[in-house]
Amino acid sequence: MSHKRNFELSLNRRIGATPERVFEAFVAGDQISQWCAPRGMSVPEAALDVRVGHGYRLTMEARDRSTYTVTGQYRVLEPPTRLAFTWQWVDDKLPAVETLVQVALSPCDEGTELRLIHSGFPEPIMRDAHVPSWNSTLNRLVELLDPRGTAANLTLSGDPRSTYTWSVRIALAEKGLPYEMVQRAPHSSDQVRLHPFGRIPALRDGDFVLFETSAIVRYLDECFPDPPLIPDSVRTRARAEQWVSATSSYIYDAMIRRYVLQYLFPRGPDGQPDQAVIKAAWPDIVRYLAILNDAYRHHRTIAGEAFSIADLLLVPIIDYLALAPGGDELLSAAPNVRRALASARQRPSFKATHPAHKPLPSQAAPR
Repeated sequence: MSHKRNFELSLNRRIGATPERVFEAFVAGDQISQWCAPRGMSVPEAALDVRVGHGYRLTMEARDRSTYTVTGQYRVLEPPTRLAFTWQWVDDKLPAVETLVQVALSPCDEGTELRLIHSGFPEPIMRDAHVPSWNSTLNRLVELLDPRGTAANLTLSGDPRSTYTWSVRIALAEKGLPYEMVQRAPHSSDQVRLHPFGRIPALRDGDFVLFETSAIVRYLDECFPDPPLIPDSVRTRARAEQWVSATSSYIYDAMIRRYVLQYLFPRGPDGQPDQAVIKAAWPDIVRYLAILNDAYRHHRTIAGEAFSIADLLLVPIIDYLALAPGGDELLSAAPNVRRALASARQRPSFKATHPAHKPLPSQAAPR
């Protein structure tokens, strides 16, 4: 006698809302359309007949306009503690296998303990494919109900003074996303657990951890599309990518590592800034500012008319350079760069995230 194989997944969440509110979010069409899809997707259609033996139909839409539709019937409805419903994809893109979703809700100190069991998968690969989607979807449910909003899931780990950490903070502010800031130094044991290379920043979104600034910004832009930080047009997007790469490969090294940090964390003779390193960086900075000055000749943003990921990475570096000894002299030869910096400094996202700079040492500019 053969038995049907049954693989299942089990997920838990603590939600800052009562079981009654969580239960309602599963059965109210206007609410389920706000969360019942992974990040970066919407629910343009939600039809629910919330009675045992009756059904529902949800259509999820990705940013590329591709759609995925799931249907099912309600098997258990016991507000506010239990519900169960079948789950079956009706698209050719996904296997048409009927599975079962069971949700248990119980009160806890934070509000509600949610346990979701999705069972009936004939193969582990099908079960495993649903794990990240459900995790991302439950993140959205948490944010819909928790007073903290996205701060219930989003945690940024790093040092706010870092240009790279600052870049991500600007992105979060541009999109109006609350988050928790956890200050950690590079290579600290806690940071290495998130970023295997020990650098900063790292982002945690519920169960999902991501490192490297450009990857984090792209993820945020996919998940929270408004306002966009990745240009739409092919050429403008390529130009933005060009400046993202150039900033990390050349500009950061000359302006921050070999110049600004020499003043902030002096390691030269007698604990003074290493003037040999600073002097060697000066001509590179002059050359890079000339290149940037030409790039800024038509716009106050580096890749076109709109503020983008390229500006997120570049502007903090220019701001730090402007505050360093000799910064005024360097920028005086690059008026377009200075104008772009002044424009960026007026953005609410820039003002809200600006690190509390300690005044840099007053020293003569190198010659």
